[in-house]
Amino acid sequence: QVQLVESGGGVVQAGGSLRLSCAASGSIRNIETMGWYRQTPGKQRELVATHTSGGSTSYADSVKGRFTISRDNAKNTVYLQMNSLKPEDTAVYYCKAYIRPYSITSFRDYWGQGTQVTVSS
Repeated sequence: QVQLVESGGGVVQAGGSLRLSCAASGSIRNIETMGWYRQTPGKQRELVATHTSGGSTSYADSVKGRFTISRDNAKNTVYLQMNSLKPEDTAVYYCKAYIRPYSITSFRDYWGQGTQVTVSS
Protein backbone atom coordinates (compact mmCIF):
# COMPACT_ATOMS: atom_id res chain seq x y z
CA GLN A 1 0.00 0.00 0.00
CA VAL A 2 1.23 3.47 -0.92
CA GLN A 3 0.57 6.64 1.04
CA LEU A 4 1.37 10.30 0.51
CA VAL A 5 1.46 12.47 3.62
CA GLU A 6 1.68 16.26 3.36
CA SER A 7 2.78 18.66 6.06
CA GLY A 8 3.74 22.30 6.46
CA GLY A 9 0.50 24.14 5.82
CA GLY A 10 -0.73 26.92 8.06
CA VAL A 11 -1.65 30.57 8.33
CA VAL A 12 0.77 33.26 7.20
CA GLN A 13 0.57 36.96 6.45
CA ALA A 14 0.86 38.25 2.91
CA GLY A 15 4.49 38.46 1.90
CA GLY A 16 5.45 35.58 4.15
CA SER A 17 6.75 32.11 3.39
CA LEU A 18 5.78 28.51 3.98
CA ARG A 19 7.39 25.21 3.06
CA LEU A 20 5.25 22.20 2.26
CA SER A 21 6.53 18.63 2.36
CA CYS A 22 5.06 15.45 0.93
CA ALA A 23 6.51 12.05 1.77
CA ALA A 24 5.59 8.91 -0.13
CA SER A 25 5.76 5.65 1.80
CA GLY A 26 4.88 2.00 1.34
CA SER A 27 5.87 -0.68 -1.11
CA ILE A 28 7.24 1.63 -3.81
CA ARG A 29 9.27 0.42 -6.76
CA ASN A 30 9.56 3.64 -8.76
CA ILE A 31 8.35 7.22 -8.60
CA GLU A 32 8.16 9.31 -11.72
CA THR A 33 6.66 12.80 -11.58
CA MET A 34 5.75 14.36 -8.24
CA GLY A 35 3.80 17.56 -8.03
CA TRP A 36 1.66 20.00 -6.13
CA TYR A 37 -1.89 21.07 -6.90
CA ARG A 38 -4.27 23.39 -5.11
CA GLN A 39 -8.00 23.84 -4.84
CA THR A 40 -10.33 26.49 -3.48
CA PRO A 41 -14.06 25.99 -2.81
CA GLY A 42 -16.12 25.93 -5.98
CA LYS A 43 -13.11 25.75 -8.28
CA GLN A 44 -11.31 22.96 -10.05
CA ARG A 45 -8.05 21.65 -8.70
CA GLU A 46 -5.19 23.39 -10.48
CA LEU A 47 -1.59 22.49 -11.10
CA VAL A 48 0.97 24.47 -9.12
CA ALA A 49 4.30 22.78 -9.87
CA THR A 50 5.78 19.46 -10.98
CA HIS A 51 9.15 17.75 -10.66
CA THR A 52 10.08 14.79 -12.85
CA SER A 53 12.37 11.99 -11.77
CA GLY A 54 14.91 13.38 -14.22
CA GLY A 55 14.97 16.75 -12.51
CA SER A 56 12.81 18.86 -14.81
CA THR A 57 10.45 21.29 -13.16
CA SER A 58 7.44 23.28 -14.32
CA TYR A 59 5.29 25.94 -12.69
CA ALA A 60 1.95 27.62 -13.09
CA ASP A 61 2.38 31.17 -14.36
CA SER A 62 0.76 32.50 -11.19
CA VAL A 63 3.56 31.14 -8.97
CA LYS A 64 6.64 31.49 -11.18
CA GLY A 65 9.40 33.35 -9.42
CA ARG A 66 7.77 32.88 -6.00
CA PHE A 67 7.47 29.11 -5.52
CA THR A 68 10.20 26.50 -5.84
CA ILE A 69 9.64 22.76 -6.07
CA SER A 70 12.39 20.38 -5.04
CA ARG A 71 12.75 16.69 -4.43
CA ASP A 72 14.76 14.25 -2.34
CA ASN A 73 14.63 10.94 -4.18
CA ALA A 74 16.34 9.08 -1.35
CA LYS A 75 13.50 10.07 0.96
CA ASN A 76 10.70 9.85 -1.66
CA THR A 77 9.82 13.40 -0.66
CA VAL A 78 8.86 16.48 -2.62
CA TYR A 79 8.89 20.01 -1.24
CA LEU A 80 7.26 23.28 -2.18
CA GLN A 81 8.93 26.44 -0.94
CA MET A 82 6.42 29.27 -1.17
CA ASN A 83 7.71 32.83 -0.86
CA SER A 84 6.04 36.22 -1.27
CA LEU A 85 2.70 34.63 -0.54
CA LYS A 86 -0.47 36.42 -1.61
CA PRO A 87 -4.04 36.09 -0.34
CA GLU A 88 -4.95 34.47 -3.65
CA ASP A 89 -2.58 31.61 -2.82
CA THR A 90 -5.02 30.55 -0.10
CA ALA A 91 -6.15 27.00 -0.91
CA VAL A 92 -5.91 23.37 0.07
CA TYR A 93 -2.64 22.10 -1.39
CA TYR A 94 -2.45 18.49 -2.56
CA CYS A 95 0.55 16.38 -3.43
CA LYS A 96 0.37 13.93 -6.33
CA ALA A 97 2.89 11.29 -7.35
CA TYR A 98 3.04 8.89 -10.29
CA ILE A 99 4.14 5.68 -8.64
CA ARG A 100 4.75 2.08 -9.56
CA PRO A 101 4.25 -0.08 -6.47
CA TYR A 102 5.78 -3.53 -6.21
CA SER A 103 2.28 -5.03 -6.15
CA ILE A 104 1.33 -4.06 -9.73
CA THR A 105 3.14 -3.82 -13.06
CA SER A 106 2.10 -0.30 -14.01
CA PHE A 107 2.28 3.24 -12.72
CA ARG A 108 -0.70 5.08 -11.29
CA ASP A 109 -1.42 8.43 -9.62
CA TYR A 110 -1.57 8.70 -5.85
CA TRP A 111 -2.84 11.75 -3.96
CA GLY A 112 -2.20 13.07 -0.50
CA GLN A 113 -4.95 14.18 1.86
CA GLY A 114 -4.27 17.89 1.41
CA THR A 115 -2.96 20.63 3.65
CA GLN A 116 -4.58 24.04 4.16
CA VAL A 117 -2.62 27.18 3.34
CA THR A 118 -4.20 30.47 4.39
CA VAL A 119 -2.63 33.82 3.51
CA SER A 120 -4.06 36.80 5.34
CA SER A 121 -3.94 40.32 3.92
